[in-house]
Amino acid sequence: MVNNKEPNKIEEINECPECNSKKLTRDDNRAELVCNNCGLVLDDDLIDYGPEWRAFDSEQREKRARTGAPMTPLVHDKGLTTTIDWKNRDFYGRSIPNRNRARVYRLRKWQKRLRTSQYQERNLIEALQYLDRMSSALELPRSVRENAAVIYRKAVNKNLIRGRSIDGVVASTIYAACRQCGVPRTLDEISDKTNIKRKEIGRNYRHINKALKLNLKPTSPKDYIARFSSDLDLGSETKSRALKILKRANKKELTSGRGPIGLAAASLYMASVLSGEKRTQKEISETSGVTEVTIRNRYKELADELGIKIAV
Repeated sequence: MVNNKEPNKIEEINECPECNSKKLTRDDNRAELVCNNCGLVLDDDLIDYGPEWRAFDSEQREKRARTGAPMTPLVHDKGLTTTIDWKNRDFYGRSIPNRNRARVYRLRKWQKRLRTSQYQERNLIEALQYLDRMSSALELPRSVRENAAVIYRKAVNKNLIRGRSIDGVVASTIYAACRQCGVPRTLDEISDKTNIKRKEIGRNYRHINKALKLNLKPTSPKDYIARFSSDLDLGSETKSRALKILKRANKKELTSGRGPIGLAAASLYMASVLSGEKRTQKEISETSGVTEVTIRNRYKELADELGIKIAV
């Protein structure tokens, strides 16, 4: 339902300040409020709140809606374009006569050419399609995809793409967007899904981060606990205990200078043993992507410093 609680500008302005006339006319075509007596424009850019209406199913909602789809950065033209369909049917679903099909074909061809007339637009089409495939493989939410698309657009506008592969830059923007949205993915994970070398992703990320001044904070071990716990099928008690271990370790400054993924894996291993949901170091290593040696070293450090006894 449309919210009509906003104050109407016609009610706010009751008379003309020049001639004190109360005969005012709202011109919806020009979005102006005009005095009928002297012609003074009292207000412009008026908002049309439209009639109040209800929709009880999807069909009614489509018929009564007065706007199209929202803008999205996931399409090169942000969705603000007209597409001439290939079905050779008009708006009402009727077949287009044969004598008009040649004209429709030419319109369709030129409309497609004009949409991608510039180098940047062609680059965005290829990059955003690749970004969508990467994000699907990594199972990323829509918010991360949109953030990655925005970062890539900024990089294109600042000419940061020239001399670099589109795939590598897209992978680096996905990594940056994951960190921005608090949905961390490691460089190794992105490298495995995209078949791009880890060094190339990191190099492109540093270049874009410095040029665009993204100012991303370092990832925390706590950011990985929820995902690793879900992949290992651990309960909420184990998850909360791992977070408490990391909190104590952070107070004693045991997390500085150490990789966040290794700390998250070690704390989960300790929590799983203490909670009776033990997972082997091998299982946690396969889930987190760090070696068993790293998990073993980190959990021994945490256990010694925090005074936690682990019965292995």
